[in-house]
Amino acid sequence: MTNEMVPHGEDMGEILRGPDGDFLRQATREMLHEIIEDEVAARIGAGRYERSADRVTHRNGTRSRTLETRLGEIEFEIPKLRQGSYFPSFLEPRRRVEKALVSVVQEAYIHGVSTRKVDALVKALGGSGIDKSKVSRLCAELDEKAEAFRNRAIEEEIIYLWLDAVYERVREGEHVRKKAVVLAIGVTADGRRTVLGIDVGAAETEAFWTQFLRSLLRRGLSGVKLVISDAHEGLKKALKVLDGASWQRCRVHTLRSILTHVAKSQQAMVMAALKTIFVQSSRADAVRQLEEVGRALKKKSPKAAELLLEASEDVLAYMNFPSEHWRQLHSTNPLERLIKEIRRRTRVVGIFPHAKSLIRLVAMLLSEQDDEWQAAEKAYFSQTSMAKVTSSISPPPGLMKEVATG
Repeated sequence: MTNEMVPHGEDMGEILRGPDGDFLRQATREMLHEIIEDEVAARIGAGRYERSADRVTHRNGTRSRTLETRLGEIEFEIPKLRQGSYFPSFLEPRRRVEKALVSVVQEAYIHGVSTRKVDALVKALGGSGIDKSKVSRLCAELDEKAEAFRNRAIEEEIIYLWLDAVYERVREGEHVRKKAVVLAIGVTADGRRTVLGIDVGAAETEAFWTQFLRSLLRRGLSGVKLVISDAHEGLKKALKVLDGASWQRCRVHTLRSILTHVAKSQQAMVMAALKTIFVQSSRADAVRQLEEVGRALKKKSPKAAELLLEASEDVLAYMNFPSEHWRQLHSTNPLERLIKEIRRRTRVVGIFPHAKSLIRLVAMLLSEQDDEWQAAEKAYFSQTSMAKVTSSISPPPGLMKEVATG
């Protein structure tokens, strides 16, 4: 009896092409909606429009998602919450990035730019007889999702913005070249992290970074109070499009740069002295300590002292913000952890067949990471601490000007 009721193979294909296919998809969509409603109600402590003493938060709009099934793609809405977050239990974490990795590995093999490691992976995935048309369809599907993620609207104000880049090898004709993958993540007014953007270019030039930042502005970036990045010349010059935002120069990169001008035998001692700057309880005290360390350095390491004094304003910019945030704001470390995960995935491929395949893999990884951040029960920064920054928010005038002229 069961075998007669459940279609398989071609039978299922016929049903999906017929009028019953729409019915099954709609029934599945409604079932998912019911699951979401039950889970959200449990998370909130009350049903939709229900008054309850157990209520802990309220709904705050929705975000669209698509679930791949044997019935095709099922679109549905995931509710956002004013406090905390919700992510459906039926969605498989890290599924898209694994699919993207398989597609890039297979595509690299087809294009003849694979390494020994890729060859071994292809055999594990089914040998050399890869169906090129299937790979092409998979790539097109994932590329569409990657573009949708990269170009989605930025609907919430972004208070803190981290920028960085990682380099990957990409095939261009007969040559293999290193390409810059530029990344942006931010923290919203309610203290949650979000992935904002990714792009691939020839190098970290001022023009490329400017183009990237303007694309964020066109998508709705606003409210930025602090930008955290390294001191790459192209990036520094491009930051002028974010007029009104302060700049925090990555402390980790700055100290490394200073130590290159200190004798090796003196580096441990100098690093200990530099660290005393950043344990001060206020920016004024940190500035005084920096100047004192700078004067002491001048005797044996004048160039190091010069670099330290020049960086004073930018390397201590984070101290103008709530002390609860200092540990995360002083460097690009929050983004470096994400870059480490990207490298773990891209190392499998080695050489990408083209820039689009690189964007596909990184975008899918960032998309999954963004989902995890939105679903996390605890925000990156508490709402109480964010209120100290956001109480008087208004978009810097330079941001709105760039949107209008970009």
